[in-house]
Amino acid sequence: MKIKAKKSLGQNFLLDKNIIKKIVEVVDITADSAVLEIGAGTGNLTEYILKKNPKKIFVIEKDEKLVSKLKDRFNKKVDIINDDILKVSENLIYPDKLIVYGNLPYNISTQILSKWITNDNQNIWYKNYILMFQKEVAERILAVTNSKNYGRLSILSNWKLEVKKVIDVNASCFYPKPKIESTVLKFTPKKCFPILKNPKNLEIITRVFFNQRRKKIKKPLNQLFKTPDKIIEKLKLDTNWRPQNLSPQVYYQLAKEYENLSN
Repeated sequence: MKIKAKKSLGQNFLLDKNIIKKIVEVVDITADSAVLEIGAGTGNLTEYILKKNPKKIFVIEKDEKLVSKLKDRFNKKVDIINDDILKVSENLIYPDKLIVYGNLPYNISTQILSKWITNDNQNIWYKNYILMFQKEVAERILAVTNSKNYGRLSILSNWKLEVKKVIDVNASCFYPKPKIESTVLKFTPKKCFPILKNPKNLEIITRVFFNQRRKKIKKPLNQLFKTPDKIIEKLKLDTNWRPQNLSPQVYYQLAKEYENLSN
């Protein structure tokens, strides 16, 4: 009997065993590995992860009915956390770094990623993220300067993370079948990245710029800085540019300059 998916939780269960196998094998799971799975659903991905015999596997599942089924299916082989991922402190789950898998609910996938990026600062609690997104969202994450999909999500994602596309996943691989295609991405923490005192400042900068993405950059600079001409000169900016013309590195520099104002 198929489990009825809850639309309110953005549930689409991945059924295709070939795709599941490819996702699990994106990184090496060894006897020393600790794994965290977000939104385990019916446990199809969980089952393949268990075959790799990791040291520890945690799953976070919000749906109480699914939690009950996961307990029946895996007994005590899996540590199940019945909670909302947006409310969990992931760095407190396990002392060692985690390999993170997630077929993320489409309706909150960008919230989850933004939470992880802005909350961890220098406290890296994970080895990798292997995450599934709506294809359109994945394209925004992967987008480069001067492309139409480039924006806030590209800049935020590439701040601390190396991002690589793994595979596109057809809608027919899921139950219920979604109306859109999906993409799996692999995220690896960078060893070096620009340090910000408060990552929320990067969100502020990018929001102000990309709320007016067709406007020239002079307008958002005037909004954010009392002396925008000094910033323009210091960062060698061209006021005829538009937000999509600025590289991620420029936005990280702008966030630092913005932080300096409050000192």
